[in-house]
Amino acid sequence: MYRRILIPVDGSACSDAALAHALRLARDQDAGAKIIHVLDTQALYLLDEGVYVEDIAGKWREAGRALLERASAQAREAGVAAETALLEEDGRIAHVIVDQCKRWGADLIVMGTHGRHGLDHLLMGSAAEGVVRTTTVPVLLIRQG
Repeated sequence: MYRRILIPVDGSACSDAALAHALRLARDQDAGAKIIHVLDTQALYLLDEGVYVEDIAGKWREAGRALLERASAQAREAGVAAETALLEEDGRIAHVIVDQCKRWGADLIVMGTHGRHGLDHLLMGSAAEGVVRTTTVPVLLIRQG
């Protein structure tokens, strides 16, 4: 039923659960997978003056590459053909995910959700909610906990 599954990851427990679920689904469906990690470089501009932004951005890139390498290893162990992409964008993460979905031709997005409510949701926002509101493909949300 699904041929191309997009899996955004951020290293959180719910993202890890979504990755594991998506890889099982991809294996069962004989589908390809693309695992992405989006660096929100816009957040760097919120730092105090005097902070060398490129040092922090470099560490974020290293951490993102390590996250994707672990996810790629999980895909290989699950027997799933997966490609990975580290994306840097100034803007809303949900828009980047939906754009990748269109560009790659995904027919399903599987991602974690923290399930925040109230003030936490208002302050933190939700990439998952933004994806659900703007994509034209099915989205499977996995909540940890």
